[in-house]
Amino acid sequence: MRVNLNIVKENSFHMYRTHTCGELRIGDAGQEVILAGWVQRIRKMGGMSFIDLRDRYGITQLVVDDSVSHDLNQTAEKLGREFVIQAKGIVAERSSKNSKLPTGDVEIKISDIKLLNASVTPPFTIEDDTDGGEEIRAKYRYIDLRRNPLKRALELRHKMGQETRRYLDSIGFMEIETPVLIKSTPEGARDFVVPSRMNPGEFYALPQSPQTFKQLLMVAGYDRYFQIVRCFRDEDLRADRQPEFTQIDCEMAFVEREDILNTFEGMIKSLFKNVLGREIEGEFPRMPYADAMKFYGSDKPDIRFGMRIAELKNLTSGKNFVVFDEAEYVGGIAVEGGASYTRKQIDEITDWVKRPQVGAKGLVYIRIAEDGIKSSVDKFYSQEELKAMADAAGAKTGDIVLILAGAKRKTQEALGTLRIEMGNRLGLRNPDEYAPLWVYDFPLLEWDEETQRFYAMHHPFTSPKPEDMDKFYSNDREQIAAVAANAYDFVLNGTEIGGGSIRIHDSAVQKRMFEVLGFSEQEAEYKFGFIINAFKFGAPPHGGIAFGFDRFCALFGGQETIRDYIAFPKNNAGRDMMLDAPGLIDQSQMEELFLKSTLNKQN
Repeated sequence: MRVNLNIVKENSFHMYRTHTCGELRIGDAGQEVILAGWVQRIRKMGGMSFIDLRDRYGITQLVVDDSVSHDLNQTAEKLGREFVIQAKGIVAERSSKNSKLPTGDVEIKISDIKLLNASVTPPFTIEDDTDGGEEIRAKYRYIDLRRNPLKRALELRHKMGQETRRYLDSIGFMEIETPVLIKSTPEGARDFVVPSRMNPGEFYALPQSPQTFKQLLMVAGYDRYFQIVRCFRDEDLRADRQPEFTQIDCEMAFVEREDILNTFEGMIKSLFKNVLGREIEGEFPRMPYADAMKFYGSDKPDIRFGMRIAELKNLTSGKNFVVFDEAEYVGGIAVEGGASYTRKQIDEITDWVKRPQVGAKGLVYIRIAEDGIKSSVDKFYSQEELKAMADAAGAKTGDIVLILAGAKRKTQEALGTLRIEMGNRLGLRNPDEYAPLWVYDFPLLEWDEETQRFYAMHHPFTSPKPEDMDKFYSNDREQIAAVAANAYDFVLNGTEIGGGSIRIHDSAVQKRMFEVLGFSEQEAEYKFGFIINAFKFGAPPHGGIAFGFDRFCALFGGQETIRDYIAFPKNNAGRDMMLDAPGLIDQSQMEELFLKSTLNKQN
């Protein structure tokens, strides 16, 4: 990799380097150069020492032969792994070339070495396939970052950030920073809070997203805003979540849904083309939320493969099979080639769907074999009835239909989870294949039986669809629950990457939203008065979207976990293993902030 080091390349040893360790090629033979970096490995053969020198850009082989001075040989003898050195010498053609390295045609005949810093032996090897476990690598993250897989991950992240900025700037978007110390708005995930020393007993919150600020920027007249921004959510973690994460946050004024989808479809295509070198032809497919749940059991369907869910309730009722008769919903998927599954394999799948993460109570199968149809419920259903179910699921000879029954939403989700699992087992989820998708028309609200109130599915600023506005103002709970949001998600390979909506810009509609969510007028004014009042000063129609930048990077890198694409991530408990954070603070700091811990009392 050639990099302009912006230095005068003269024959003096006072400069640290004239070239990087990934730069030199056969055309540079005969040139005197200075390199600096870390010692990857040392090999001794006869009276010669071969040193692999590494920096961010690559590896170059250094050669110290027996013709050099005694002092130079002594210095080379004392070197160890990860020592930081500076080396001066002549570029020469290698007699034994290494085709695996871009610099593998050359080596440096060393005339001088300077030790810049010694190193203790690292706790794991700096190799692509390291011997270090996850915990030890997290503790020594700065060493782990020297490994090529992490270097490539961060290079990809950098390229994606640069391309995002380039594209959005080219179509008139303005990058504007918004505050990190804000007011707590406890909707959605839990806030991280920050005590204020100058305002005793009061707290800032770290932003879960810049949602209200970007809407205020629309009111201010900045009609195309974006920010690659840090967000904070105190929520349970998993592979694609971190307590602090990065969003590509965007908002546009004077737009409808189609304007936003088309704009950001263009951005996504430019990322594919200019970062991955892949052309995505044609418009991205679009799917209503209702169809996503009906056919895929998920609001983020992976459409790289079929295996669509079939509703079977109308074909199963009235045959005295109590499980199906009493179930609100019966659905199934056809698994290609599954007719060959043994009883043991089917039992294993049954146990799998009964796990708490899936939550099914059992599984019924229909096996379509060459010698006829066999089923775990064939004493209740005729061959013709079983065939009708199999046909509805799209099964052919050699396939098996896996059927679940129960409450509609829960069973659809369980079937969706089973579909993904069978797709994995059959190798249908190719990481080199990309299937983008827009999902739209989500429910606006979700009723919670425990608290007896509605919650916003997206956030309280999402607009109802115009055609559902009468339902929105209804006093009937079922009518309100049926209101669709003018919202949309971007899904890639079964992962939600982005989500957004057309926002409420009318203060009366916003007031009604707070009423439906159970906020008193005083509570709404206290929490959101600033934006309610702002809407009174000429708020334009507006909408936006935010993409999970870390998830985007991971998917472009062919990974499901985002941790490798963040320089200094937290573990699954939200801890920074390197810093050992969070940690206790001094009692004097506690007093200065007017804080008192109750932890000891609880213990």
